This record gives sequence, structure tokens and C-alpha cells, in this order.
Amino acid sequence: MHASLGDHHRAVGLTSKCGGTDKYANVMIVLAPVRDGTGPSRLLAMLDGRSKKVFGDWLAERDQAWRDGIEVVAMDGFAGLETATTEELPGAVSLMDPFHVVRLAGGAWNEGRRRVQQDLHGHRGRKGDPLYSAGRTLHAGAELLVDRQQQRLDKLFANEQHVQVEVTWGVYRRMITAYRNADRSAGRIEIRNLHHRKTSTPTAPGPTRPPPLHPHL
Repeated sequence: MHASLGDHHRAVGLTSKCGGTDKYANVMIVLAPVRDGTGPSRLLAMLDGRSKKVFGDWLAERDQAWRDGIEVVAMDGFAGLETATTEELPGAVSLMDPFHVVRLAGGAWNEGRRRVQQDLHGHRGRKGDPLYSAGRTLHAGAELLVDRQQQRLDKLFANEQHVQVEVTWGVYRRMITAYRNADRSAGRIEIRNLHHRKTSTPTAPGPTRPPPLHPHL
């Protein structure tokens, strides 16, 4: 069985504030039907609290046969979930779900954009600054860009001072394309290729400009 155990980001949207503090929940979803093409995912359980102990105690209460049947646990980046999974489900593979992988990648390139903006201009983005003005366009799906927006990006990345932003943004867009690929095998290959480039590329004086993105990728 594939199970997605504990997605705090989505749970926060379902939670109310009590006494001025945020209440968190672990939301567990069985993904096996989606993987096998037999139906939609289904809710398994919701636990009050966000901690290794809460999740670990719940797992420990399941019978051994159930725990042995878990193959993959997809989660967000909370370390407590991974630790509890490792301790209570040693035979399962722990991984971060695509939503949070893409979210982290998006945050990385956007942080890089702000850093380059600060280095070049000595201040945060302002109206008229190219990196600031292109913010919304960079967040748009590449397949949704109109000619005017594509031209704005072409002009932005023609400036060699913006190559760091171009490189990280290109990786981010390719990651999204890989996850959206209807051919899951091809998508996995592309994700592995991205990881291989990241881990095998030797340190260089500066980033290497990526090949241009196809407008529909």
C-alpha cells in the first residue's frame, strides 16, 4: 500500500486558531488507488497535533501486518514525520511529495531572484526594476505565457547579470514539467536527470546558462 502520511501544508487550511495559537493536524491519505488506477485516494485518519510523538504513537498502534504493507510514505519537509516513519516503518521508503518538492524549488529560485536584485541595485525590488517587474511572469506556467510575456523573459535573460536567476528558474520549470508528464516513466527519468545534473556538475566560476525552454513546457 502507498500512503501519504502527514501533509501539514494542506492541513493548515482545514485548521482553526484556538486561543491565539495555530492548531495543526496530521492528515493521512491512502494513495494506492491512484497509483493502481482503481479510484481516487481516500482519507485514512486525521491526528490532532504536529509532532514525531503523535505520528509515531499512531503508527505503533497499528498491527504489524498493516505496517508491513506500507511501501512508500510521501510527506512534507517536517523532520519529525520522517523520523517516526524510519523508526516505526523501517521497510518503507520515505520521500517528499511532489507538491512540497516543487514548493521548495520555487522558493529557492525566488530567493535567488531577490538576492540578485539586492546585489545589483542595493535595494529590494521596485517598480521599473526588471527582476521585480518580471515576478508575476516568472511565476506563470510557461504554457500560459502570451507573446508579450515571453518577450519580457527573453529580454530579462539576455542580461548576463541575471543568469543565476535563469538557471534556477529553468530547473524549477523543468521539474514542474516532469511532474506533469502523463508518461510517469518519462517524468521519473527527467527528475533523475535533474538530480544527476545537480549532484554531478563540478563547481565552476559561475552558473552555466541552460538550453532555452520550449514555450509549451
